Amino acid sequence: MVDHLPVGTEAQRPLPRHATLALLVGRITTIKLAYWTALTAFELALPLGGAAAPERFGSSVVFAAFATGAALLWARRSARAIDPRAGGLSRSIPTIATTFAAATVVASPASLPLLLIERERSIEGCVGLVTCHPEALWLWVATLVIGFIVIPAVFAASLRSSS
Repeated sequence: MVDHLPVGTEAQRPLPRHATLALLVGRITTIKLAYWTALTAFELALPLGGAAAPERFGSSVVFAAFATGAALLWARRSARAIDPRAGGLSRSIPTIATTFAAATVVASPASLPLLLIERERSIEGCVGLVTCHPEALWLWVATLVIGFIVIPAVFAASLRSSS
């Protein structure tokens, strides 16, 4: 790609184009939606019942770790990939800010179904609506932090240098 900035001047870089912003938002949103969808589908597939709670929690943690690893690898690869129409994404303050803003605003509702499932799991076999399995809620908190902070941070850190 040819740079259209004059040689030897301190000209301001052009603002990001719409296609570049759409590429950025689309990539990070897709990764986060897939992450929370996979976690939610896995939790829905697990059997109900208080007796299987320890085994179920162990398998939930293992699957969450696997899904997190896959999402982080995907974020790293996606941040560096070149799109034939929009080009590549480069690291800059606006790009990093957009990564976190898009990840927070656009993909945040995807974590809510998982919260509802984990809340239900946290009160299974309990008297009343009191939580007696807080590990289910801690799993949701951990995946929330991963989805809101870790995945976008890996994506942002993996962007190509703008220089």
